[in-house]
Amino acid sequence: MFDLAKALPDPVPEQSGDTLNIRVATLNARYRHHSATDVLNGALRDAGTIALVSAFGAESVVLLHMTALIAPATPVLFIDTQMLFPETLAYQQKLCAWLGLGNLTTVRAGNIAQIDPDGLLPKHDPDACCHLRKFAPLQLALAPFDGWITGRKRFQSGTRAQLDFFEAEPGAGRIKVNPLAHWAPIDVQTYMQENALPRHPLVAHGFASIGCAPCTTPVKPGEDPRAGRWRKSNKDECGLHFVNGAAVRGKVER
Repeated sequence: MFDLAKALPDPVPEQSGDTLNIRVATLNARYRHHSATDVLNGALRDAGTIALVSAFGAESVVLLHMTALIAPATPVLFIDTQMLFPETLAYQQKLCAWLGLGNLTTVRAGNIAQIDPDGLLPKHDPDACCHLRKFAPLQLALAPFDGWITGRKRFQSGTRAQLDFFEAEPGAGRIKVNPLAHWAPIDVQTYMQENALPRHPLVAHGFASIGCAPCTTPVKPGEDPRAGRWRKSNKDECGLHFVNGAAVRGKVER
């Protein structure tokens, strides 16, 4: 059986005196009524050394585009689970070139051949597979950073309904930043359309949230945007995001 604990380095101690939680509360109070671009700017300025973590999925282009306009040298971490759709890999290369994001690091687990040589782990233990291919390598890649930026939004699922702009990441001593937390689906679509952003090719085939090929299916009209992830199971997060704003809409000038 795959031992989750052995796949990670020792946890980073929490900042003493609840300093991290105080910083997060202060940042949320400061940016509570600000736009997504204000939050992104503030994170890059006030939250220490920050990386953007992107899956280059169905809606990833919005935050990648904002970052390219504000701070194109921002480190971007792309987790290649080695089970991604070919379309995702091609889309990642296309977007980075189009947006001019040159500071990209592709993150891969180095022990997949030893732990999951036949590639069957997602079928009999999807949690262990996500830990092996996503969580563990990302923790190693994030070690030099004080925080990371995600594209999560409240509307995506019930587990994200209370999402705020800034979160403390327990055990890691890092801040998680969610600039699009308060966006609605119409905000995402409007931003994409008015900035003429290229869409992930699988969106046209009904994929509203795109992860690994074995665990992602199209979404039917009216379903939760993440209903196609780990369908027919009670799993709806990969393990990266278990912690518990005015939208910027319209064309953004270069």
